[in-house]
Amino acid sequence: MPFESLSEFVEKLDKIGELKRVSVEVSAELEIAEIMRRMMYSRNSPAILFENVKGYSIPVLGNAFGSMKRLQIGLEMDDFSEIGNRIVDLTRMKIPSGMLNRLKMLPKLSEIGDFGPKIVDSGPVTEVQDTNNPSLSDFPILKSFEKDAGRFITFGMTITKHPETGIRNIGVYRIQILNDKQAIMHWQIHKRGAQHFQISKDTDKPTEVAIVIGSDPSTIFSSIAPVPEGMDKFLFSGISRKKGIKLVKCRTVDIEVPSNAEIVFEGIVDPNKLVLEGPFGDHTGYYTPPDYFPLFTLTGIMRRKNPIYLTTVVGKPILEDAYFGKVIERSFLPLIQMFQPEVMDFSMPAAGWFQGLGIISIKKRYPGQAKKVMMGLWGLGQLALTKMFIVVDNDVDVHSMDEVIWAVTTRADPKRDTMIIDYMPTDTLDPSSPLVNLGSKLGIDATTKWKEEGYQRDIQELVKVDESTKQLVDNKWKLYGLNLENLSNLNNNL
Repeated sequence: MPFESLSEFVEKLDKIGELKRVSVEVSAELEIAEIMRRMMYSRNSPAILFENVKGYSIPVLGNAFGSMKRLQIGLEMDDFSEIGNRIVDLTRMKIPSGMLNRLKMLPKLSEIGDFGPKIVDSGPVTEVQDTNNPSLSDFPILKSFEKDAGRFITFGMTITKHPETGIRNIGVYRIQILNDKQAIMHWQIHKRGAQHFQISKDTDKPTEVAIVIGSDPSTIFSSIAPVPEGMDKFLFSGISRKKGIKLVKCRTVDIEVPSNAEIVFEGIVDPNKLVLEGPFGDHTGYYTPPDYFPLFTLTGIMRRKNPIYLTTVVGKPILEDAYFGKVIERSFLPLIQMFQPEVMDFSMPAAGWFQGLGIISIKKRYPGQAKKVMMGLWGLGQLALTKMFIVVDNDVDVHSMDEVIWAVTTRADPKRDTMIIDYMPTDTLDPSSPLVNLGSKLGIDATTKWKEEGYQRDIQELVKVDESTKQLVDNKWKLYGLNLENLSNLNNNL
């Protein structure tokens, strides 16, 4: 059964030794963030529950999803491609003709119905409600770096509705706290929250918003995942957890939120008020310079009686967000393959902050195919913001940088196989682009070249160990006393 709340997930982590409780007093001003960073950089960090935060009665949970093991536990799966495969199956499902065949489809249709969200009257998040004098200052919101402009909500799930279709979106955007009642909504121009804001702004209407802190792991993952355009993210959450989530209505805005949430900040975003936000130490490893973003005004709070404040820290990779990125990479491979069927595998290295570099392997069938794949992916959703693509043959492991570098240096000629496209959308946070949101793309075709692609030499043969020698050494290996393991893969990994 899927986890029904963040608290339930924390209990599970505690039981299996994946949670560390810190009872000594700690400060939300820089100290907690530094502890979390040090633990994450060690590459062996448990989830951390800070139970004694100076000036607050609410505990802070950090590094909750900072390992593949904890994400496998939270999402209840070992192979994250299951999520993408479920979506692909739903898009390809056809209602058959004939009464008997339709009856056979009923269990599948019922399963789809079970994935959808359901509205309920109340839940744990409605236990405490404050619509008279709500205050952001009651919560242990962190300041992460010395030169940050202030305290930032870093793991808030911001829920908005498309003003025309009503389809709900959940996005994770940083939110700078200004005072008890006001904050700055840093939704970037390419994000759906910003799209909803712009549509409302065109009619001079405020955007209603709910910022959710903590929920079940599948819904938290859904808030980060770049789901297909037009899909309600709560439906995606239900597909991920194979069970629909329960939602409750907010008290001051027309937004539905998970009934299992820890905390909900309700409010509106002014269509005509922009405020200088930042700087902020971001996941590129640089401070994002100050810029103007919309103003959020708090109108109400709902929360549990004893909530947990879920947070994360970002900075130079590799930190907690890298593990979510790897799950997204695996989850959405089946969707990429639906649009680009020649793609065999896909990797976005964590050191490239999951927007800087994508590596794709293909089963090449015709000349120029690598460039076709790059162009297709640059036109596909959030992949439009990826700065660089490297395409390799399917005999190269895209998850091994040793193999990728070998392919680039032996199969790519800089003049022939490098493609640069100028004036393209870039990630707002990219510290290297010449303009904010606008820069260039780099594509490297590191596939084996054909004569049709300008390769005029004889194609050189790959070095391989002959089978008889390999078998001889395999059979005698224990006699050598050399104690190496994984012998069958040794030649491929050197």
